[in-house]
Amino acid sequence: MNIKLTENKNIADVCVEFITKDTLKSQKHKTTLSKAGFGAEQDTLCFLHEKKFLACGIEKQNSDDLRSASSVAIKTLKSAKYKSAFFNVNENNIQAVIEGIVLGGYEYTKYKSTSKTIDLKEIYLVCKDIKKIQKQFEEAIIIADATCFTRDIVNTTPEDLNPPSFAKLAKKLAKENKLECTVLNESKLAQEKMDAMLAVGRASRHESQLIHLTYKPKKKAKKVISLVGKGLTYDSGGLSLKPSASMVTMKMDKAGGCAVLGMIKAISELKLDIEVHAFVGAVENMIGGDAYKPDDVLVTRSGKTVEVRNTDAEGRLVLCDVLDYVQEKVDADYIFDFATLTGACMVALGQYTTGVMGHSNKLKHGFYEASNNSGELVGSLPFNRHLKKLLKSDIADISNVAAKPYGGAITAGLFLDNFIKDENKDKWLHFDIAGSAYTESPWDCNVYGGTGAGVRLMSSFLKSLA
Repeated sequence: MNIKLTENKNIADVCVEFITKDTLKSQKHKTTLSKAGFGAEQDTLCFLHEKKFLACGIEKQNSDDLRSASSVAIKTLKSAKYKSAFFNVNENNIQAVIEGIVLGGYEYTKYKSTSKTIDLKEIYLVCKDIKKIQKQFEEAIIIADATCFTRDIVNTTPEDLNPPSFAKLAKKLAKENKLECTVLNESKLAQEKMDAMLAVGRASRHESQLIHLTYKPKKKAKKVISLVGKGLTYDSGGLSLKPSASMVTMKMDKAGGCAVLGMIKAISELKLDIEVHAFVGAVENMIGGDAYKPDDVLVTRSGKTVEVRNTDAEGRLVLCDVLDYVQEKVDADYIFDFATLTGACMVALGQYTTGVMGHSNKLKHGFYEASNNSGELVGSLPFNRHLKKLLKSDIADISNVAAKPYGGAITAGLFLDNFIKDENKDKWLHFDIAGSAYTESPWDCNVYGGTGAGVRLMSSFLKSLA
């Protein structure tokens, strides 16, 4: 399906129009729409085939409503027999419409033995002045495509995407987008004394990998950013075995790592004057005779020791070593990590919202604005000294899980905070995408499977810095 910007609306088969309850009163097809029972409620549709007209109800002319309605519209168009359709756009709504079309129309069919035939080939975005919104159009397409790229990786099965193949994918992206790529295998991880990360992947037949991609702009970089992603290509829970029902969808535990690949893809194609380093700790947490165990004490790269009380709290063990490595290797202005870290984050914020944790309120506010601009929802979870006490260990420097089950998303963030150097405390934010990264029920512009959470959010934030 091609999306084109044009000034000519006469080349498409179907006209798609967004209608509020107020604009319905002056709509030229209002009588027919009224007879069909169309009241312009949000996300409702009325297809007047004889008029080649698709009416889409929206509550308000804002980005969230337009994005959601565009998603509903594109699904309907794909199920019809028309070859082309057009949407009227302007500088205020083009990003939302493109995201709705591309992300709402996304399908992952890699494992289907037969593919559906879709007649719809062309989507035209009609505007009066192409030059005025050409840049917005190109940027929106890049970010939406990077989000779909991320979704594809998240949706790939653990048999096909394991740590070595994750590294292979990163090298392919580096070649296509002219990025630098370095991969540390297990022998190099051992040299770096990343024993916590190595312990998590010890029982897997796939070697753990630390992936490092770098984008450097042609001009002098305005900022240097380190992005860190949890890349658990599959998480069985280890010896603290998950219930069987909870293991289904655990291919999504790599969503943080997938997201940072999508982010650096987007930034390199947007050609922002920002240097970006993307790190992925790619590991598979399995069971076996060599599995790490509850009661083990691990020595992390930083030298701090961790008492393992639950092998299913593995993501933080990977990230603590990667974060220590990142801080030593890159002198960054900001450090952001993305991880499907805790189910507790969904309890606190629901499945649609990414949890944000860190010390800098100013930095958090920058992401609130990026959230409004991108349509990705974020919510702040506050650190406090009382929850920090719950990570105390009697035999090591820190425990990998809290002594009480409350505030689990925050205590996981506080665990990571122990591995952030004092000079970097206000440069770092932790994003828990456990709820927002994957869905089994479509919502907004998200369909079944990976959502690509974080890509639009980070792209919006970094664009504001450039």
